[in-house]
Amino acid sequence: MVTTIPTGSKNAIVPSKRSATWDDYIEIRDRCEADPQDRSRIFFNKNLLWVKDMGWEGIMHSKVNSLFAMLVAFWFTVHPEQTAEFFGGCLLEKARFQSASPDFAVYVGEGIPQWQPGESRRINLNEWRVPDLVGEVADTTLAIDLDEMKQLYAAMGVPEYWVIDVQGRRVLAFRLQDDGYYEQCAESVALPGLKMELLEATLEQLQQGTNILAANWFMKQLG
Repeated sequence: MVTTIPTGSKNAIVPSKRSATWDDYIEIRDRCEADPQDRSRIFFNKNLLWVKDMGWEGIMHSKVNSLFAMLVAFWFTVHPEQTAEFFGGCLLEKARFQSASPDFAVYVGEGIPQWQPGESRRINLNEWRVPDLVGEVADTTLAIDLDEMKQLYAAMGVPEYWVIDVQGRRVLAFRLQDDGYYEQCAESVALPGLKMELLEATLEQLQQGTNILAANWFMKQLG
């Protein structure tokens, strides 16, 4: 299901992509959910289906993904004026139109999805609003995250999208414009005042120690 890209990083991968109906998507989604060993992440947009057969998380992907959960938590510890929730690995689904399973999604303010017993474990975007921020940790999927995934999140109407380039130690942030396309930004809107250069400096800290030490360094920078 995963093929290698002959140029660029020798470890780069691309997801399986094909034309599909929403019913095709449902069949694959349910099959993945029924298999506890299945590590696939699925995406659907404009009658195209992507399957990221990721296997188990690599060390760097896992470290960076966990780091950003801590960074968001620390940010809202220092800025407690708004309620926020961090969702890791949740499936976002707008029936018959789009579906995505980002590395993380952040809701800020009112309208945070709440689960009730007996309901689907997915975030139903026909009932709940889209997240304020969605992020992809790009260790081996940078080209896809900057192309197909970017187009998908724009189509879903996600206001802010981050691509965390693990190997390049960059954080590429995009803000949705009135024309429906993303424009790169140097400062977050969902987390007002948070500059990408601070996040990138925090990624540099990983070269010197653990993600917990890097998160502690970030916290100190917030004053």
